[in-house]
Amino acid sequence: MSATKFKFTTVTAVVIANMVGTGVFTSLGFQLLDIQSGFVIIMLWAIGGLIAVCGAMTYAELGAAMPRSGGEYNFLSRIYHPAVGFISGWTSATIGFAGPSALAAITFAAYATSVTASDTPAWVEKLLAAGLVIALAIIHARNRRSSGGLQMVFTLLKVGVIIVFCVAAIVATDQPQPVQFLPSSGDGALMTGGAFAVSLIYVSYAYTGWNAATYLSSELENPQKQLPGILLVGTLVVTGLYIALNYVFLYSASIDSMTGQLEIGLIAAQAAFGELGGKFTGLILATLLISTVSAMTIAGPRVLQVIGEDFRALRFLGKTNSDGIPSFAIYTQSILAIAFIVSSSFESILVFAGFTLALNSFATVLGVFVLRYRQPDLPRPYRTFLYPLPPIIYLSLTGWTLAFVLSTRPVEGLFGIGIIGSGLLVYYLSRTRGE
Repeated sequence: MSATKFKFTTVTAVVIANMVGTGVFTSLGFQLLDIQSGFVIIMLWAIGGLIAVCGAMTYAELGAAMPRSGGEYNFLSRIYHPAVGFISGWTSATIGFAGPSALAAITFAAYATSVTASDTPAWVEKLLAAGLVIALAIIHARNRRSSGGLQMVFTLLKVGVIIVFCVAAIVATDQPQPVQFLPSSGDGALMTGGAFAVSLIYVSYAYTGWNAATYLSSELENPQKQLPGILLVGTLVVTGLYIALNYVFLYSASIDSMTGQLEIGLIAAQAAFGELGGKFTGLILATLLISTVSAMTIAGPRVLQVIGEDFRALRFLGKTNSDGIPSFAIYTQSILAIAFIVSSSFESILVFAGFTLALNSFATVLGVFVLRYRQPDLPRPYRTFLYPLPPIIYLSLTGWTLAFVLSTRPVEGLFGIGIIGSGLLVYYLSRTRGE
């Protein structure tokens, strides 16, 4: 009896849930430090959505042409060299999923404990965050029926709650904030300046996950036909949600109250619904982040799985249970996430993860040109719509952002180089021991 496959709706839910998480509920506070124009903030999220859609359209071609799980690891191994793919997989495993899973779990704990009257000790929040990671790892390591069902429930809940929150906040806000959402003098300079480029890193992090379906390609019912639709539908839905959320945040709460703060959703909810209503909403928002951690627990370990299948020295990562679930890889990623929860700083992981993952996707999108040149006869069930415009837009905007952040935030760049170097070292060690 063959193992069951994930359905179109389940994997679309994974894409949406991977994207809608920590970033959109925390990053506005960092953006407001340098940008306080409502129009520019909304444009920031719209351009972030454009980048994600262009990236998704390009990934759809690669995923349909090379339908194997593993995302960038699979693509870059075949387009460039196995070492490049391994470094990408190493980055995804150590930073791309374990790090954001930890951030989402930490934010879940912060929102969940916000309903208490007194300050919650830091160790209690860390324990709650780690408990969430452990519980989801156990559920997703069992079988696809319970795994996919849980993901659908939490993703539908997430989308529904966000829509209700946006409508209710607008209705409940008696005195909207004096924020200008139409273009005004000085907005053009803001959008071409350094602050906008740095803020795009935060936004890029919030949109991270639009490529999640490519990590599950081998487990889709019909990847060549379904993957493009999954990537586009998921990305467009999230773009709409993000623009609506940030409009509501700026509409309901004062810029001063949100500047430099992490719990943006809670602040906006308290401004719209009062102290008690805000705390209740904070608890509801906490449930949304369960979906994010859940989705990353599904997608991320598939990278470790294919690495284990390809490298004998790491073959323990490729082991699956009777339902084809890479349970050992799930537990491995979850242990890494718990390590981040215990030891890491929120803001440093946010910038570092955003920069590193954008660099990873940049190399992958560039690969569509390389693959078309090197293998023009490769069967491509889906070709990027309006090619070469989407990959050019993605590479131009992402490249501009990466270059500027590298010049102004060199520490994050050095950490990125360190991760790449450690991945290269592990690659050669695994090759040597596997021979």
